[in-house]
Amino acid sequence: MALTTPAATPAAARREFTVADEYRYDHRSTGRWLFSHLRRYPFLPLIFVLTTIGMATAQSLSAVQVGRAFDAVTGNSGRAQLTIEALRVAGAFLAYGAFDIVNSLSIRVLFLRIERDTREEIYLSVLGKSQTFLGKQRVGDLLAKATNDVQQVNQLMALGRLVESTLTLTVPLVTIAFLRVDLLLVPIVFLLTFTVALRRYNIELRPLAIGMRARFGMMNARLAESIAGIEVVKGFAQEPAEERHFLANAGGYRDVFVREGEVRARYLPLLLYGIAVGLAFGHALYLLSRGLITVGQVIAYMALIEILRFPTGELLTTFSTIQQGFASSHRILDLITAETELDENAAGIARPIAGAIAFEGVAFGYGALGETPTLRDISFTAQPGETIAIVGQTGAGKTTLTRLINRTFDPAAGRVTIDGVDLRDWSLASLRSQIATIEQDTFLFSRSIANNIAFGARGQATREQIEDAARLAQAHDFITAMPEGYETVVGERGVTLSGGQRQRIAIARAFLTDPRILILDDSTSAVDSNTEDQIQRAMRRILEGRTTLLITHRLGQIRRADRILLLKGGAIVAQGSHDELLASSPVYRQIFGLTAAPIAGSSAPGGPAATPDPARAVAE
Repeated sequence: MALTTPAATPAAARREFTVADEYRYDHRSTGRWLFSHLRRYPFLPLIFVLTTIGMATAQSLSAVQVGRAFDAVTGNSGRAQLTIEALRVAGAFLAYGAFDIVNSLSIRVLFLRIERDTREEIYLSVLGKSQTFLGKQRVGDLLAKATNDVQQVNQLMALGRLVESTLTLTVPLVTIAFLRVDLLLVPIVFLLTFTVALRRYNIELRPLAIGMRARFGMMNARLAESIAGIEVVKGFAQEPAEERHFLANAGGYRDVFVREGEVRARYLPLLLYGIAVGLAFGHALYLLSRGLITVGQVIAYMALIEILRFPTGELLTTFSTIQQGFASSHRILDLITAETELDENAAGIARPIAGAIAFEGVAFGYGALGETPTLRDISFTAQPGETIAIVGQTGAGKTTLTRLINRTFDPAAGRVTIDGVDLRDWSLASLRSQIATIEQDTFLFSRSIANNIAFGARGQATREQIEDAARLAQAHDFITAMPEGYETVVGERGVTLSGGQRQRIAIARAFLTDPRILILDDSTSAVDSNTEDQIQRAMRRILEGRTTLLITHRLGQIRRADRILLLKGGAIVAQGSHDELLASSPVYRQIFGLTAAPIAGSSAPGGPAATPDPARAVAE
């Protein structure tokens, strides 16, 4: 990746992730953004322009040389003169071919590099966006921008064809002027009417190009949602409804294409060119009849007029492609420049975390802080090495509370501190690298089991370290029982594994990161009691000295916590030990369907009365 940064580029937007040697592009407008990509490789555009001029010049000279050769034939010139004229014609065509090879190579290499750089820029931009921003995006539309729209940016090499067409229109006109100035009459009139018609054509195409890219994004987003939720679609027998939605979106995309075809069918410059050819030929014959030009000059003139046919027809598709490319570029730039709520704070505090957590009057809401925020007036502390259980009914805000600790979100009011330092003053990378979260909905990548366990490890994890983490998580036995062991590639999101297997791999991944703060969001909900007991024994060994926040509905885990926070309606309504809350909090007893008398003196959950009601105590 290049180390240079273009001058006069505005300050970058806030991002959660950046690369030290990232090339900075100009994001002030779509045109400036594209130009900054071109400016990264200055010699390639220069080579392209120079070779395009060479091609247009060689093409025009070949037409002139053909006319002179015709005059030499009709004038009974000697063999030597004819040979010279033939060599000139051949030389012009050979020069055109040589220029064409270099021209095509330079423009293709340039835009393939731009396509590569654009993909990298989008990927780095998405990695730097906040969870809040990404949660509002449709995955299919994001994928459309990162794939199809980037390919459309590559099609902006049609800008090269535009430059080529412009020069191919200009150089022949200059050459005609050298033949005879009054021969310019028809070409100049044609060029004026051509410019007016082309401008009108371009205005009609622009909204269609923008609509086409938007329609494609909508269609792709709906398709991605249907595929991601295929189990739900099939479970509710909604295949016909999804098909109707897809056909409606595809039909809208097709309709835009049809309207574009109608505009292209009304492309007037080709008709104007046909009229110009007839008028030019008539004008040349008139001058010939007056003895003002030779037959060879007539042939050269008409050959130069024929050269104008290429740019006239080429611009029919060129402007359509350019408009789509600019529409895609605008969509990509909108994504890249979208503001995110958090910044990585690269210059912030970066040091080992001890694990002291404090919430001080914290409030948070998804979106603007309104009358019913998700969290309100949350205040508590956790000392290094303490285990804090967080309980409450579904929707109480348990998971949201833990997501403030690793700055997935920032509080709307109050503050959260770790080791007495406001989270916003920490370097985001340092903070998150020392916090591990294991959630209910475990995500595994479509990679080997070993790679999934090693994901997030500081530095390169050895096989021995990976296997040790798997043993601690009680995952080693089922992994080695697989045909390829740790090299077994799991399906997307780990669909080839059971829920319990996925969670144990996620737990192994957390063990390997050696976090100072561990957040367990009902992380053993998909394992049986025997496996859970084994995992809990391993956790007790590995979590010594680490601050743990535990969201669970299992009383066995809750009772072992140093302190329990009881949430209701986004607020802490009680906190204390299990026995203290059982004795003092009706809400706590109601959540687990318990009464104070049978349980208050017991030391472990043993009978039916100590069993939580899963329907009322599922963690968020």
